[in-house]
Amino acid sequence: MKIMIRRTDAGLSAYIPKKDLEEPIIEVENESLWGGAVVLKNGWRFVLPELPQDTRLPITVEARKVSDAAD
Repeated sequence: MKIMIRRTDAGLSAYIPKKDLEEPIIEVENESLWGGAVVLKNGWRFVLPELPQDTRLPITVEARKVSDAAD
């Protein structure tokens, strides 16, 4: 699923265009962000692709959804 990650005043945020949904990222598995999982405020969990640590934001990436709080 394509998601756009950007940095806001409140921290990292993820926008999912397919769902027209923007949620704060509340948990990051890897300090560098890339190659690990992130959890959105609504409970959705995505695994991000491996990218260089200095990748600039905002960026749209193909992420794999691995769980959903509503499931």
